[in-house]
Amino acid sequence: MKKLLFILLLLVSGLSWSQNNALFNQGKEHYKNGKFQEAINSWEKVLDNGQHSADLYFNLGNANYKLNKVAPSIYYYEKALQLAPADKDIKTNLKFAENARIDAIEPLPKTVFKKWYEQLAGVLTYDGWAITSVIGAVLFVLLFLSYWFAAAEGKKRLFFITSLVSVLVLFVGLIMAYQTYGDVLKDQPAIVFSESTEAKSEPSMGSESTFVLHEGTKVQIKAQEDSWVRVLVANGKDGWIPASDIKKL
Repeated sequence: MKKLLFILLLLVSGLSWSQNNALFNQGKEHYKNGKFQEAINSWEKVLDNGQHSADLYFNLGNANYKLNKVAPSIYYYEKALQLAPADKDIKTNLKFAENARIDAIEPLPKTVFKKWYEQLAGVLTYDGWAITSVIGAVLFVLLFLSYWFAAAEGKKRLFFITSLVSVLVLFVGLIMAYQTYGDVLKDQPAIVFSESTEAKSEPSMGSESTFVLHEGTKVQIKAQEDSWVRVLVANGKDGWIPASDIKKL
């Protein structure tokens, strides 16, 4: 019985993959022929089937950009970048799409320490930093034992110094794993999809308007209250806008 279920699962998976592959290729043909909306429709069906990939999001971004749909193109490029953060083509096309936005957001200047931290944090994911700390702990044990049982003075000095380095690796790995995991939990990006939306000082239509955002602007969600979300813009401004005006990444 278990074998039959396993075979059925394989068949269903194979059929699903074949269908998604056909839809993806169909979208590519539509795109080549200039039928951009038809291409979007085909690729969105792939998404509806639960298939996600950087290539799929990238192509959706391209098709929406061709139709001058600013917010969707930026949204899909950002989704593609989440799956392939080092892809230069995605970054380039995202820049083109961002240039089509109305809002010209100047981000707040970063301190030297902030820049150093971001460069270091970008080396590994929080899982990678956790693994690094485990490796540092194992190396410390092995090197300290080697130092303890070594007879030659030169070897003892070498094992002692390298064990100290492994302790440093251990603590750096632990700290970075903790910090980067916290960054992931706090990171709630979204794209403004409304043509324009007024940010309010409080989650109420009757409250004071503080600034206006337009479609395609990227924001960070800081809080949510009923049908309102408090968003933070890269320039440091924050305010409350209707949750229906944005789409979470």
